[in-house]
Amino acid sequence: MAYEDRTYHGIQGAGSNEDGWQPARLLAEKPEFGPTQRENVKVLRELPEPEDGGGFDWGYDGTGTSHTAAARLADALDLGDPAACGIAFIAHPEDQILIQLREDFCDDVLSQLCDEWRLRRGVTLRWSRAWYLQHGITDLPTRTDTDT
Repeated sequence: MAYEDRTYHGIQGAGSNEDGWQPARLLAEKPEFGPTQRENVKVLRELPEPEDGGGFDWGYDGTGTSHTAAARLADALDLGDPAACGIAFIAHPEDQILIQLREDFCDDVLSQLCDEWRLRRGVTLRWSRAWYLQHGITDLPTRTDTDT
């Protein structure tokens, strides 16, 4: 599969007072450079929430953050369905390396984010590659071995 660049855009609690609270959303967008205020951004797809009913979240370390990490890592690393590859918060069987990768991604990255953020795919790939090297693991997932 050819490398596809994308920007991940997290939107949490968006909605006006009239609309009320909205669930967090995780979008994959076509990268756009320039000012913070972007116009006409092309959304490539919305990453689906896990089937167990848990939603996405970030800005702390908890279940919602783990769901977000699983979806984002599975997408960025081209692992396919988070539950099928064993990285999902509630996956059977679990892949113990991917589970630790997911939880460390929560601690290092997602727990530090505010309500709305954008991060490029390359950030996730470089972070993942470094995590594997730091842990002495040479068997890398699909996309961590691709030049970014």
